[in-house]
Amino acid sequence: MAGWAIAAWLLSRTHVPSLELPPVEAGSLLPPEALARIETFRDTGRWLWLASAAIELGVLALLASRARPLARLARRLGRGRIRSGALLGLGAATCVWVATLPVSGANHWWRRRYGLSDQGIGGWLRDEALSLVVLAFVVALAVAGAVWLAGRLGRRWWIAGSAAAATLGVAVALAQPVAIEPLFHRLTPLADRALAADVEELGRRLGVAVGRVEVADASRRTTAANARVIGIGPSRTVVLHDTLLDGRFQRGEVLSVVAHELAHVARAHVWKAVAWFALLAVPSLLAIAIVTERRGGLRDPALVPLALLVAFACFLATLPVQNAVSRRYEAEADWLALTATRDPEAATALARRLAATGLIDPTPPAWARVLLGTHPTVLERVGMAEAFASR
Repeated sequence: MAGWAIAAWLLSRTHVPSLELPPVEAGSLLPPEALARIETFRDTGRWLWLASAAIELGVLALLASRARPLARLARRLGRGRIRSGALLGLGAATCVWVATLPVSGANHWWRRRYGLSDQGIGGWLRDEALSLVVLAFVVALAVAGAVWLAGRLGRRWWIAGSAAAATLGVAVALAQPVAIEPLFHRLTPLADRALAADVEELGRRLGVAVGRVEVADASRRTTAANARVIGIGPSRTVVLHDTLLDGRFQRGEVLSVVAHELAHVARAHVWKAVAWFALLAVPSLLAIAIVTERRGGLRDPALVPLALLVAFACFLATLPVQNAVSRRYEAEADWLALTATRDPEAATALARRLAATGLIDPTPPAWARVLLGTHPTVLERVGMAEAFASR
């Protein structure tokens, strides 16, 4: 526990000076009608998220209560304890996907209604199906590993399971740019070579080597703008969404987005996120082990649905911690981007434009900020840019 606490403290540290953010009013950034529209859009989205989480809990609870007959079927099909557990994990992921699909469809329709997406139903279903394939593979692999460890190590399987979870997190992080990303986006080299040179210069200022600068065809799915960095070492690629280059954003705003993403790399936020995943896996796997041991242990594949129910409950319980850490890292990336670009006016304009085009609520309710807030609010980001300018 002491080692866990020390690791959490070390991972929580960020290089952001103590700032007294000036007060910023939402009305100074966007007109009242735009703020009202954003609030209506986000309120419905929050209710849809709550509905999806409730449905997932309900489906997993139902599967846990009917686990014995499902396990008998899985044994006939899998012909082995580990394969049976993997089949139950695969089936649970599929059941959850089917049950929450109507809510996902409602969310897709809501985004189309507010202009955040013009993707057709066919393309949306394809993306949902691809997401299911990726999720089901990861769940089946994790379940098979947990059942195998429980059979080999008994009630202390969760200790080795924590190390295995960390390994799985690293594998997913490495696979994302080469195996997962191409499933959803097509990348092409950035045609604007002057902009590519500016991106590479930002990388040099932040100590990040940029291998390639490419454009993703995100407009097939959304009108919201974004950028990110994928890959490691020589394969590191800065990816600009084509929605960021459609003329709505000025050059300084584009560079502010890129600097923010490069700052994540400079501060190793992806690897720190993997480390947090490993840390939070320890109490979560311990909770799974305690609950399943009361019914004979996870070596019995019939307890897989119960283990998944506990895992999802732990995910919800640790969500405030995950989001608090994410907000700290995002604030650090904002600050490093400001030091790299030295353009607080562009950062302020970017925050305003992202709120307007992405329908981002500048004043989210407290519960939504705790459960869903992965980034500082628009007002906090503008306040940081103004504080940087005053320094």
